[in-house]
Amino acid sequence: MRSLLDALGHALTISASMTWEILWALILGFALSAVIQAVVRRSTIVKLLGDDRPRTLVIATGFGAVSSSCSYAAVALARSLFRKGASFTAAMVFEIASTNLVVELGIILALLIGWQFTLAEFVGGPIMIVLLALMFRLFLRKRLLDAARTQADRGLAGSMEGHAAMDMTVQDKGSFAQRLRSKQAVTSISHIFIMEWAAVIRDVVIGLLIAGAVAAWVPDSFWRRLFFVHHPLLAKIWGPLIGPIVGLLSFVCSIGNVPLAGVLWNGGISFGGVTSFIFADLIILPILVIYQKYYGTRMMLFILGTFYATMVLAGYVVELLFDGLGLVPSVRNAKVTEAAIHWNYTSILNIAALLLAAGLIYRFVRTGGVPMLKMMGGTPDSEHDRNDRPHDMTAP
Repeated sequence: MRSLLDALGHALTISASMTWEILWALILGFALSAVIQAVVRRSTIVKLLGDDRPRTLVIATGFGAVSSSCSYAAVALARSLFRKGASFTAAMVFEIASTNLVVELGIILALLIGWQFTLAEFVGGPIMIVLLALMFRLFLRKRLLDAARTQADRGLAGSMEGHAAMDMTVQDKGSFAQRLRSKQAVTSISHIFIMEWAAVIRDVVIGLLIAGAVAAWVPDSFWRRLFFVHHPLLAKIWGPLIGPIVGLLSFVCSIGNVPLAGVLWNGGISFGGVTSFIFADLIILPILVIYQKYYGTRMMLFILGTFYATMVLAGYVVELLFDGLGLVPSVRNAKVTEAAIHWNYTSILNIAALLLAAGLIYRFVRTGGVPMLKMMGGTPDSEHDRNDRPHDMTAP
């Protein structure tokens, strides 16, 4: 019993250390995302995503990158965009960008694993999107797409439906800067910030706990065998193939899989394997079940196949490109085994971030945001628009 408690304590200590390392980045990233989302109207996004032309997909990527979401909310929002007139390809591109090309993911990758992985994510993401668009253009048949649209219009519930349906943007007219300076801006930012945290907190906590447990309990010898560490060429070939499979089976998505990515990197997975693993947040088993509800079994399998193929290919391209440029780190020192919290710049940033979060929480509660938390599950056809929001949007 004593040894079991010691092992559990070791895992929890590692998880706590990782949490403290990335806390300020999570708060800052979601705050910046909330600012953008507060002034970019959902109706504008739908209006611009009606086809799969290259320009449209670039717009979808941009909107997704500033519309940070947990994976479940991103999947629900993509279905909502598809039902309202966005092309299926644009909706899927938006979904990928909103979970894999967001600022908080990049910051946390840099903090836990290294800036090279942040760069790889923002290089590999567009590569994956281009490859996916090509595969959809070549292999997505009209009959399958029509069946998926029919299934989507049935409105079966998945997860985070209410969150995806909420429109918490500033409703005042005017330019981006004018809406940002409006009286509603701080309230909208606080509502989006808290709701995004409420959506992602489960995955972040689970991801940190799993990463702590794996780092503490799984011996290095297991990872070395799994990732063919002693066969460099085979390791580079195998890494992008096994990375998404590990992700699929981990049940961890969104930002929560970054700590586990650090564990895999320390364990010996290839650079491209880390990249493909992080992309796999959109094909974990619970989300595949949701795809089946949203679009039918055949489209779920099509999404799984095309997403997996593009994740693997993007991982290979990143591996070759970064290896050729000498950007693959030579030392595996992801910060996932440090079991101590020190007083340093991280602590100062965390305190400042917590004060910011406290202010936004106060604003959220002060303006009647608490009832919105009860609507996060919601239904696919919920319209939590301006009329459903608290009336006191300009409270001091």
